[in-house]
Amino acid sequence: MFRRILVANRGEIALRVIRACHEMGIEAVAVYSTADADSLHVREADQAVCIGPADPRSSYLQQSNLIAAALTRGCEAVHPGYGFLSENSDFARLCSDQELVFIGPSPESMERLGDKSLAKQLFAEAGLPTIPGSEGPLSGADEARSVAAAVGYPVLLKAAAGGGGWGMRQVDLPDELERNFAAASSEAQSAFGDGALYLEKVIVEPHHVEVQVLADGNGGVLTLGERDCSIQRRHQKLLEETPSPLLTAEVRHDLERRVSRAVAQIGYRSAGTLEFLADQGGHFYFMEMNTRVQVEHPVTEMVTGFDIIREQIALAAGHPLTQTGRMRTQGHSIEMRICSEDPALDFRPQGGMVTALRLPGGPGIRVDTHIYPGYTIPTFYDSLIAKLIVWDVDRPAAIRRALRALGELRVEGVPTTAPALAEVLAHPDFQSGNFSTGFLDAHRSELPSLRVQEGG
Repeated sequence: MFRRILVANRGEIALRVIRACHEMGIEAVAVYSTADADSLHVREADQAVCIGPADPRSSYLQQSNLIAAALTRGCEAVHPGYGFLSENSDFARLCSDQELVFIGPSPESMERLGDKSLAKQLFAEAGLPTIPGSEGPLSGADEARSVAAAVGYPVLLKAAAGGGGWGMRQVDLPDELERNFAAASSEAQSAFGDGALYLEKVIVEPHHVEVQVLADGNGGVLTLGERDCSIQRRHQKLLEETPSPLLTAEVRHDLERRVSRAVAQIGYRSAGTLEFLADQGGHFYFMEMNTRVQVEHPVTEMVTGFDIIREQIALAAGHPLTQTGRMRTQGHSIEMRICSEDPALDFRPQGGMVTALRLPGGPGIRVDTHIYPGYTIPTFYDSLIAKLIVWDVDRPAAIRRALRALGELRVEGVPTTAPALAEVLAHPDFQSGNFSTGFLDAHRSELPSLRVQEGG
């Protein structure tokens, strides 16, 4: 097992990895920008290294600074968390060149699966159904127009090199395509350094469902159930739950079986997540594979009792999977992303000082956060400031517990997504499972926190 690991990230995920390291008897070295000097992950690490100014391009994305921090502190491995360089094959290869273990898949796997078009092809060959669309990156707007005509409108333009809603545009009519193609390509270029796009047919009113896996690269695969991530704003997840209210036990088992076979066939190693869209008829279409730990991994841990980060670290150290097959789950879990955003202003991110903080407690409650009273939320990074996760015996009970926990939560000094989350949880359509990825847009007029206030 490793003696010392560099945690190449910030905020709550860095703190999450540091805690896992300590439970495994491993020293954790944190990195931080000048804007994050007072973050909780810096305080909890065994050592901490400043790697640059606030701009992530000069700190958390500066590969040479991260490698230097790892080498000067005697680290044997690097955990990238999620975001930043977690799916960057060049960084994984640079770690290997410096005899540092990158805690994740091989650079070759990241390159194949990071190309969404190639990933769709690989998993289609492995037996997973995929969304109709382009077979690879589009050569330009003319090819996009041809493919769109073949699969039928509406269609979705998506960045080939990344996700998170960046470089994504829905096109409903042919005369809207050229303008949206240019905008999506420009945004993808800015976000990922690659303006390539591919095109998919839009699945009307879908659920967004993903399957968590761990694999050893030698055919051994453990599946840990699915998560429903359909409550989103700007194509970015806001609330996740497991199990999905859409799936029957028969469909769930079949999906996990097919995923396990496909992941084994491509020889994947490490933690990963396969993402699908499911239509109202229960048909699944593979979208992409995330070759890292997900923001929403805690809901899976709550229903399985299984520590995904510890297993990910152990796999990277050469240990075999604890078990293979299908992990048994129990009860229902919901994760609510508490972001420093103003829902009434289209979830616009807001920075500022946390003047007061009260976290909920009681049975079945978990809070992953790096903030505290007096902490100043910087504006340079993702707006996620806490994850509030609940567990209970079934979905209705978990919803009630989630509402109780949100009622106890108190964050003062910045607006948060908490009021909007409470309104979603209390809505009859959400409670009955009658929702899709368009839920917030469809019910905006019924959710008070999303209404722009007079003078706002």
